[in-house]
Amino acid sequence: MEKSEKIKVNIVNKQKAVKIPTGLRMIIRRCCHATLVLEQFDGAAEVEVSIVDNEQIREINAAHRQMDLVTDVLSFPLGEEGTYDENPATGAKMLGDIVISLERAAEQAVSFGHSLQREVGYLTTHSMLHLLGYDHVGGGIEAVRMREKEEAVMTRVGLPRDTSYVVEEE
Repeated sequence: MEKSEKIKVNIVNKQKAVKIPTGLRMIIRRCCHATLVLEQFDGAAEVEVSIVDNEQIREINAAHRQMDLVTDVLSFPLGEEGTYDENPATGAKMLGDIVISLERAAEQAVSFGHSLQREVGYLTTHSMLHLLGYDHVGGGIEAVRMREKEEAVMTRVGLPRDTSYVVEEE
C-alpha cells in the first residue's frame, strides 16, 4: 500500500487576515502526502496550495464557478480520468491547485470546536481527493466514500475527528 514516490507541495500565503500558526505548512504537506499514499498514487506529484482570505476566495469562486460567495476551499484539478500533465523538468504529475481561505477555516474551527490545524488538514485532504477525481456534489455513495477517505487520512496524520484539543498559539 505504501506508494507515492514524492510530492512537491508549493504553498503560497496571499493573505494577512490570519497569522499562519507554526507547523501549519507541514500539516498541509503531510495531508497531501497521506492522501496520495492512501490512494496508492504512483509516481511523483506536484500540488499548488494558495492560502487566501475570505474576500479573495469569494472573488475566485465568482470568477471560476459563477458563485459570488465565500467558501472554505476550492479545488482546481489539472487531470482527468487519472491522466495528468507532467512537469517537463521533473516528470512529476501536476495534480492541480488548492485554494484555502484561512479566514473561513479559522471561523469553522471555532464553530466545530477543533483546532485550526485540524480544519486546514481536513480542507487540504478534501481538496486533494477532488484533485484525484472524487466528487461529493451528487451525494450518495460517492459522498460517503469521500468522507471515509478523508477521515482515514486525518487519522493517519494524527488529527482524527474525535480530537478535541486546541493547539495554543505561541
